[in-house]
Amino acid sequence: MKGTVIALGTVKGRDAAALIEDGRLTDLLIDSDRPRPGAIYRARADRPMKGQGGMSLQSPDGPVFLRQVKGLAPGEPILVQVTGYAEPGKAVPVSSKLLFKSRYAIVTPEAPGLNVSRQIRDDDIRDNLLVIAHEEMGGSDMGLILRSSCAEADPDAIAEDIRAMVALAEQVTADRAGEPEKLTEGDGPHELAWRDWVMEATLADTPDAFEAHGVLDALDELQTSLAKLTGGASFYIEPTRALVAVDVNTGGDTSPAAGLKANLAAAKDLPRQLRLRGLGGQITLDLAPMGKKDRRQFETTLRAAFRQDATETALAGWTPLGHFELQRKRDRVPLSEVLS
Repeated sequence: MKGTVIALGTVKGRDAAALIEDGRLTDLLIDSDRPRPGAIYRARADRPMKGQGGMSLQSPDGPVFLRQVKGLAPGEPILVQVTGYAEPGKAVPVSSKLLFKSRYAIVTPEAPGLNVSRQIRDDDIRDNLLVIAHEEMGGSDMGLILRSSCAEADPDAIAEDIRAMVALAEQVTADRAGEPEKLTEGDGPHELAWRDWVMEATLADTPDAFEAHGVLDALDELQTSLAKLTGGASFYIEPTRALVAVDVNTGGDTSPAAGLKANLAAAKDLPRQLRLRGLGGQITLDLAPMGKKDRRQFETTLRAAFRQDATETALAGWTPLGHFELQRKRDRVPLSEVLS
């Protein structure tokens, strides 16, 4: 099926959203019981974590961890925002730099200034958006970022979005005193789909949307470690406690170029696979055999693939044994945990 579909539904009683492009599942969001990234707490400082460069805080959902903190005394209240999911056995990561993010606007209370996404390059559009920004922000000392989705959006919708985010930011930042409390929940899958999937698409929100668009079949495939590639090649994605191991295989192709072809195909599909499976942290690639002269082409392909991915991923490079390592932000709950 050609075209883009955004399907809304549930998986095991949890809200879920799926992005299907030309009949292929490219993104998947499923709610969990963990604190959502974007949730804002009024937390209380607990104790410094010596050697870790941060402080443990108490929140209504248990301990959270704030990095690079200065001048915060134990017992002092502070507003913090969840930035991702914790590794097993660790506290939820938070930041004191709050972001109020919607479809068109991001309000930044601690970072003043009016900015337009660099992806919008048309000078006339940028000028018109700055006019809207100045009109809506007025004399506010908060900052504003207008997202790339503003390029073709209705000016009234942009203005309304800015007003809503400013009002929420003012309400939350004025509520600094008191016992630990969750001030915002963070966006769920359906809200995130509306906020971040801004491409032209068909909305499917009927009870059978996931079945009709093949999402349930894709979920079955994602519960195995095997991911198939073109030409009979494949790769296995296997999370362990310490890291995610990725093993690329050429299949039945024994030609001299088979290793490079399999590695390039895996590089192109790896961001999608990690996204759908909700995997992050340290990732080690055990690639199919290829010459050292081909490494630059592989790196270029891998870097281009991750450039299109929203999750922050650092390409660490090659190990002495010829493996390639990545470090990826944990911004999703592993699919295996959500479906268990």
